[in-house]
Amino acid sequence: MREPRGRFDPGALVTGLFFLAVAGLFLASGLSGEVVAGTRVIAPVLLVGLGLVGVVRVLTRARRR
Repeated sequence: MREPRGRFDPGALVTGLFFLAVAGLFLASGLSGEVVAGTRVIAPVLLVGLGLVGVVRVLTRARRR
């Protein structure tokens, strides 16, 4: 179901900021030529971040109903 225009969606904000931060890590790594964050750091951060995004989405959706 589509939401009315202009309504604030905190889940979308958290999702966007999370993926922007991950993209920034890859960009910094590519520009510097050095590994900014290895896979031992990125993998858990991705999993925790996606879990956080899911929790925010569930909480904001439950609050709207």
